[in-house]
Parts: sequence; structure tokens; C-alpha cells
Amino acid sequence: KYSANSTDKGTPTTAYTSALLCYESLLKYGVLAKTACEVHAVTPALEQIVEANTLLSGLGLNPARLAAAHSIYNGLTVLEQTRSFFHGEKIAFSTLASLFLTDKPTAVIDEVYTFCDQVGLPITLGEIGLAEASDDDLMKVAETACMAGETIHNEPIPVTPQMVFSALRAADGEGKRRKRQ
Repeated sequence: KYSANSTDKGTPTTAYTSALLCYESLLKYGVLAKTACEVHAVTPALEQIVEANTLLSGLGLNPARLAAAHSIYNGLTVLEQTRSFFHGEKIAFSTLASLFLTDKPTAVIDEVYTFCDQVGLPITLGEIGLAEASDDDLMKVAETACMAGETIHNEPIPVTPQMVFSALRAADGEGKRRKRQ
């Protein structure tokens, strides 16, 4: 979860504030917006989600939105098994992995997993084609995510491929645990 007072690596407060508002909109309106889409209805909830999506993708608030999750997504694209899945599906799982990578509070992790599950986004590697992913496969993902110039280096901590590998495994393990409940 973003903090409106955070200025890690010089990120403008406006970027974090906008990201926080979008996050809150997703949590508040996301499930209702998905339902509206399924029945082909335009509702205020759907409009809120469209606005949040447009804000983050259209304004280009890169320091607040381009960090670990997008680098992990880039890493996932090196594996052929993920190529049939949508960008947003891989970003969703990448976001979950980034929560472990950046040591987010348990309450935030729970909130994001619950949201993803409620709207049908992947919460395990198997749901993005990687049920049988080897350690070597996931290390390729991690190494690609950590290449020079990747946005993972926007994180306020130094990130290594081993850290990303562990975050991928942890995110998958938590997703599997939730599926068993």
C-alpha cells in the first residue's frame, strides 16, 4: 500500500497519492465493476474503475506504478507457458509477488489476495501456466526482472534475483494455501 507521505527515491507525493486513490477505488468498486461487465452494464462502479485505470495508465505516474510488479511481469514473459495469458493476469500475480519482495504488512497481503480472488485474478503460478515451473524457470524470470534498466530498481531497497525468486515461490505458496481453505 502506498503512503501519501512517502518520497522514496524522490518519487513525488502526487504520484503516491494518485496510486493510493486508485488502489482504494479498486478495492471499493472492483467486484461490482466486474459484475457490471459480466452483464454488459455501465454502472457508477464500472466508471470508477475506468477512471482509476485511466489515471494510472494515462498520466504516466511511473515512479508510483512501475517498480517490482512490472519488472516481474517482464520476467514472466520469457517463459513460453505464460504467453497465452493476459498482461493483467501476469501483472496481478507479479503484484502479489512484489508484496512479499517488499515485505508488506500481512493485512495488505490479505487484502490484495482477497481482492484478486474475488475478481478472478490469478493467485498461483499454475493460474498463469506455471504449475510445473522449475526452479531454473523461476530463476530466469527473476534474473530478467532484475536486469539493468528494469523498473524493479525503483524500489526503495536493492533487489536481487534470489529475492525475486523467493517472492515468486512465497506468493505461489500463499495462493495455494488459500485455494486449499
